[in-house]
Amino acid sequence: MQNLQFLKKFRPITLVFILSSTLFILWGKRLSSYGINADVAIIGNLVLFVATLISFYLYHKALLNDRVAVFLRMIYGGMFIKMLICLFAAIIYISIAGKSTNKGAIFICMFLYFLYTFLEMSILMKLSKQLKNGQEGSAS
Repeated sequence: MQNLQFLKKFRPITLVFILSSTLFILWGKRLSSYGINADVAIIGNLVLFVATLISFYLYHKALLNDRVAVFLRMIYGGMFIKMLICLFAAIIYISIAGKSTNKGAIFICMFLYFLYTFLEMSILMKLSKQLKNGQEGSAS
């Protein structure tokens, strides 16, 4: 039941992932005319989605825990894991691509990172207020 509630809360982020991936696939040729590699943007979007899923799960578990030490460990763990995933993905891409690194796709991924983080924090702040007011069952 709790996993179903988690997935329901994560739905807006999933929707952004699906929409952005669809746009990258459909507008691949248009993006390439601007010098942006759509494949890099799609893979970057997938990496960001997975990193956001992991951090959102940890943040969500932190909100549901009453102990301060566990709360802080989950919050810091979520931030650290998301940062490491993004760092490793960037290092791997830059080392593989070398001088042909696509800066346009990297900027798109940066924008998506900020968008996912904004959505993630907005959802969690709303959930935190609902939990604080004792509306845990109706939090969506």
